Amino acid sequence: MKKLIIGLSFSVFLIACKQKKAAPAQNNKSQGPTIVDVIIAGSSDVSSTVEVSGAVIPKETINITPEISGRLTYLNVPDGARVTKGTVLARINDADLQATLHKTKVLLEMAQKTEQRLKKLLAINGINQAEYDIALNQVNSYQADLAVTQAQIDKTVIKAPFDGILGLRQISPGAYVTPATILSTLQQVDQVKIDFNVPELYTNLIRKGEAVMIRSNESTTNRKAVVIATDPQINATTRNLKIRALLEGTPINPGTFVKVYLKTSVGKKSILIPSNAIIPDATAKKLIVIKEGKGVFVEVETGIRNAGTTEIINGINPGDSVVVTGVLFVRPKSDVKIRSVKQLNELVKQ
Repeated sequence: MKKLIIGLSFSVFLIACKQKKAAPAQNNKSQGPTIVDVIIAGSSDVSSTVEVSGAVIPKETINITPEISGRLTYLNVPDGARVTKGTVLARINDADLQATLHKTKVLLEMAQKTEQRLKKLLAINGINQAEYDIALNQVNSYQADLAVTQAQIDKTVIKAPFDGILGLRQISPGAYVTPATILSTLQQVDQVKIDFNVPELYTNLIRKGEAVMIRSNESTTNRKAVVIATDPQINATTRNLKIRALLEGTPINPGTFVKVYLKTSVGKKSILIPSNAIIPDATAKKLIVIKEGKGVFVEVETGIRNAGTTEIINGINPGDSVVVTGVLFVRPKSDVKIRSVKQLNELVKQ
């Protein structure tokens, strides 16, 4: 009886082992090839414009701050008011400086009389040259003190450096201010500038004096802006070049987001692929190309990117079958099955 039980147990163990060995084979068989849709790479017309983002900034803008510390005795900063260049916006208490200025003027007047008297005596040899030089030096010293005090008094008066519109007032009359205190802002908005960044690939499209087209969200028409300057260095992190253009015609409110359109070569033929078919990598961009029934990952170099499509400069050739759906499920050199061949226009519409 004991031998029979042992024999049955051994038979059950063998059957279980066979089932475990068969299970992986069944799982592998059930996986099968990955089903994908493809597009046949072909030459297409590349759009003649590139779209980048930009921002509107005032032609001139400053924070209005005092040059010295003190208490405000006068404040003329109406919220949102238009002011002209030279308008007095604020004054700081200068009573002590005025007293010093008056004292220096009195001392200077006395020194000048002494210098004139000694000059006459020097002419008749009534004194030596050294005595006259001391008196003349005293006059020059008081004149220098007078200039320093006047410069300090000038700093107590805050004037508008250019025509513009004031921002919101940040301080009240009678407040004690320092050079770090912002009284308000002043912006020149009769003309505005457009700042935008261009990828390194398109820097050759931008030259000083050339025109670009811009459009804001509030408008349905394009506006012209003329490039006035480019940053001398490409940003090492973003690989973008900062460009500045001057908007022609009616200004747009500073801070507005705009789209900037750059002209590229006309009539150019390139391979266009749906942007969502590209697999971004830490070091490269890749596409999946079907070769002999297997998915092959290919590194590609991209160019112009438009709404839904990206130009492929290098990496694939016309006629290649590029996977456009099921991209995330394909593994390198795994079996794939083509469900359908898509057209570029129907994929972009999606």
